[in-house]
Amino acid sequence: MGQFDGQVVYITGIARGQGRNHAVRFAAEGASIIGLDIADRVADHQTYPTATADDLAETVRLVEEAGGKILARQGDTRDLAVQQQLVADGIEAFGRLDHVVANAGILTWGLTWELTEAQFTDVVDVNLVGTWKTLKAVIPPMIEARNGGSITIISSTAGLKAMPAQASYSASKFGLRGLAQSAAKELGPKRIRVNTVHPYAVNTPMGVEDPEAFKAFETYGEHFPSMMNHYPVATLDDLSDAVLYLATAQAVTGAEFQIDMGSSKV
Repeated sequence: MGQFDGQVVYITGIARGQGRNHAVRFAAEGASIIGLDIADRVADHQTYPTATADDLAETVRLVEEAGGKILARQGDTRDLAVQQQLVADGIEAFGRLDHVVANAGILTWGLTWELTEAQFTDVVDVNLVGTWKTLKAVIPPMIEARNGGSITIISSTAGLKAMPAQASYSASKFGLRGLAQSAAKELGPKRIRVNTVHPYAVNTPMGVEDPEAFKAFETYGEHFPSMMNHYPVATLDDLSDAVLYLATAQAVTGAEFQIDMGSSKV
């Protein structure tokens, strides 16, 4: 018996990294998965490896290997119609929707006044506007079903403590906090809980394979320390532990859950 037997989870950014790990962990606990990922390069200014269609196919394989059912599709969170159709198809296939993990996001680097217009708007459009479109796609059917449930939005420590060379990313992640807080207050009477998770460095291509990040650390290193030098990078399971907990924590909403080795407090 799994703690999510018979339940359904919608996850964006599912092709690899955190999204994939969340999907596999939920599936191992009995959930069916609806998944979305663009599985392609989002913007020319990305400086870390991007997910591919093969990555998405591997997520499907791993979820099924864990015993879960999955409906996964390539698509952009910025396309509301794509998300609405996928959610509708997932509910038709699996019968319900219980939990949402709004995980999709991108990162670019540059000083506030040196960012190109695309570097700023692409990041805000994917991270903030795309997440709002995720909520717009999932909340009406969740309300209609009257099953309660949870929505977990993946923000960042950069949404708690703005970081240098990350103006667009920090702005988008701070925005997610406001979006989540509004939704939590609106959805409390509907028994739908909304929380944010705030990672620091995580063992993903975005987290550890971006050469521009190391340049920023060299110049602005005093802004990037944590309290745990012996544990510099969180594992995928560190993040999934938090996400699965928030999906079950009936008394928790409006929370800002830090998985950051204390970096937001330094």
